[in-house]
Amino acid sequence: MANPDRFSRTNIWTHGRLAALVVVASLFFSTLQAEEITGDWSLDLESGMPAWMRVVQQDGQTQVYMRLYIGPTGPYVAEQVEGRLKFEIRRNPKNKNGHASVTKVDVGMKEGKLEGVLERQLADGTSQRDAFTGTRVPPMPASAPDLSKVRFGHPIMIFNGIDMSGWRTHESDKTNGWSVIDGMLVNTTTKTDFSPTGSYANLRTEAEFEDFWLHIEFLVEEARNSGIYLRGMYEAQVVDRDSRMQGIQGVGAIFGAIAPSSNAGKPGGQWQTYDLTLVDRHVTVVLNGVKVIDNQPIDAPTAGAIYTNAAAPGPIYLQGDHTSVKYKNIYLAPVLKD
Repeated sequence: MANPDRFSRTNIWTHGRLAALVVVASLFFSTLQAEEITGDWSLDLESGMPAWMRVVQQDGQTQVYMRLYIGPTGPYVAEQVEGRLKFEIRRNPKNKNGHASVTKVDVGMKEGKLEGVLERQLADGTSQRDAFTGTRVPPMPASAPDLSKVRFGHPIMIFNGIDMSGWRTHESDKTNGWSVIDGMLVNTTTKTDFSPTGSYANLRTEAEFEDFWLHIEFLVEEARNSGIYLRGMYEAQVVDRDSRMQGIQGVGAIFGAIAPSSNAGKPGGQWQTYDLTLVDRHVTVVLNGVKVIDNQPIDAPTAGAIYTNAAAPGPIYLQGDHTSVKYKNIYLAPVLKD
């Protein structure tokens, strides 16, 4: 896993302006090349930015999906050049008088190992280069786990209600808005909009976990938001019942990936309860006592993930670069292995 402090110190990719990518490539590979590159990859960028890629073969063609932290998805058309995938990403700034930036992506296999480079040409004429390698992620389980046969350990308290023991900010160069007040884990920020990043730090557990059941209670005001990432990869959305973000982006959702069966949220300013179970890359979400996602597969990191290898343990990670939020009564019961 890339060093998060190294990522926070770099200025290669600022404010998530280079973000999620989905690349659709109409390419033909030799049998050997296809077998080498097909599948899911956790990418390790020199900048430390979290990244993930999937390559699939379909009807003699190759489709490539790549996610770099957060943001829009594309798609972008690639070409095969000497056995490598190459494509460009053009981003137009929000300022209509600004100039577009161009990011060139080059990825392939070298001596059985995945490697590539991102080169960003900025509007001011400067360039930024970010090389990367990849670790293969095992394929999804063939079927959902039988949760009736899964054994959980005794729940452990991962927030003691007294101090920040066991937790640390994810970014060393951002403002820390986190504190403990009256037994609550409180994030206080000046941010009020729904933009994806901000100047305040996110928070994570020091410990990393494999599969588990997690109980966590949250209070978010009206038109405010946060998020709870399971193993640093899969975000359970934190908004109020009447938020403008609904469905696959609303409360009870695994953000952008799995929509809840119903909106079981409460109005802003009221305490809400999540019971989140992650087993064999399948997630169950119980919101305020209502099961809204039932043992559904989650086959890729969601936007904003800081860990991207589904075969590796990861932290509980709370969004703090969004708006103010409160958490309490945070317990986790690990899955017991035979």
